[in-house]
Amino acid sequence: MSSLIKWTKQLLRRAPLTPLKFPTAGFQVVDDSEILEEERFTEFAAGQYYPVQIGDVYASKYQVLGKLGFGTTSTVWLARNLEKHKHVALKVFTRDGRSADEFEIYEKIRKAATSHHPGRHHVRTALDLFTLSRQGSDHQCLVQMPMWDSWKDLLRRNSAGRYTEILLKTSLQQLLFALDYLHTECRVVHTDIKADNILHEIADEQILEAFTTAELETPSRRKFVNGVPVYESRGFDLPKVFGGVVLSDFGSAVYGDEKRKYDCQPNVYRSPEVMLEMDWSYPIDIWNVGAMIWDVFQDKHMFYGYDREKKYYTTRAHLAEVIELLGPPPLDLVQRGSRSPEFFTEDGKSHPLAVPFRVPVIYLFCGAGLGKWKADIPITEGRRSLEESEENLEGDNKKEFLTFMRKMLQWRPEDRMTAGELLEDPWLNRY
Repeated sequence: MSSLIKWTKQLLRRAPLTPLKFPTAGFQVVDDSEILEEERFTEFAAGQYYPVQIGDVYASKYQVLGKLGFGTTSTVWLARNLEKHKHVALKVFTRDGRSADEFEIYEKIRKAATSHHPGRHHVRTALDLFTLSRQGSDHQCLVQMPMWDSWKDLLRRNSAGRYTEILLKTSLQQLLFALDYLHTECRVVHTDIKADNILHEIADEQILEAFTTAELETPSRRKFVNGVPVYESRGFDLPKVFGGVVLSDFGSAVYGDEKRKYDCQPNVYRSPEVMLEMDWSYPIDIWNVGAMIWDVFQDKHMFYGYDREKKYYTTRAHLAEVIELLGPPPLDLVQRGSRSPEFFTEDGKSHPLAVPFRVPVIYLFCGAGLGKWKADIPITEGRRSLEESEENLEGDNKKEFLTFMRKMLQWRPEDRMTAGELLEDPWLNRY
């Protein structure tokens, strides 16, 4: 009987697809003077990228159909699993890419997938990991479901340059479900939440076929550097049906139950505990989301951290902006930070680096103690407020939105609402 069942399964199993034949001519070759995609990174000159070629078949089953994107540690490609007749995305890491750490996080997420938590559908998973061998060292390749545009891409497509209130609420709810699942079920901190890493599911598979047809009929622009091909990325068409929000890219994610102190997060989204070098965990993701909302809803950063004296981002400039917007931090928080002495005096004692003629004295009140801002950078008098910074809402709706924002933008990590608590917020649930 078992032999009959096995024979029946083999009979019903579809034969593998025949690999497509992509054009070997007829494409535009980019001039040598034009810097194309990953060629701009020093990792390319050092030979760190794997020379993926459209049409190649890897691991005996994944045929590359076209290039989706690139970064400093990987390139991403649309491919088809010839055995399962399904599209996948291949993330091909550079020689020193952190694929092992990232795949370990995906494995932790996969093991939590038995949960019925609604957020698990909004967290990207891994399907497979394989190795591409090459002289000198190997390259790891992560296999995932392909995704449509990111929040950042969607903003580029939107002529208004920002999300509507309804779109923001719908997207935020799904993102918070993802974070609640990640924090409570998977015990993982993302650490790198930005518009580039929040994607949309592909609910209209016609755009996958359209992508392949376009590559066959109008091959991507490319150039050859020392015999290595560099392709121009190709985007997906606008789908007829939009899929849900998916939190992606776990290359910087860590286990949340282990306290850490090192620097992380995109500069403009760094939380106070990261800037002051305190122990941090799950709440940094909540601050990150709060700061990022300004990008997609206000069409500007909440904080820039641009130091006019040094002409680049600095922690002191970022902290000054946070103080201007939220008021001074509690002294008990400052006392926990390893870097706090760079920016604040102890117990209000004067400091030779303080510049009272340029910087208004900012005191931190907590019990009987107080401290003074000493960083050599001005804190603007008549500090700007969240109310002044928010420009798209009015009346009670604006008040409710800002109340929602303040639940995330708290100096103390322990004072911030969790993702699960934020999902119950009145403004978020009022349509």
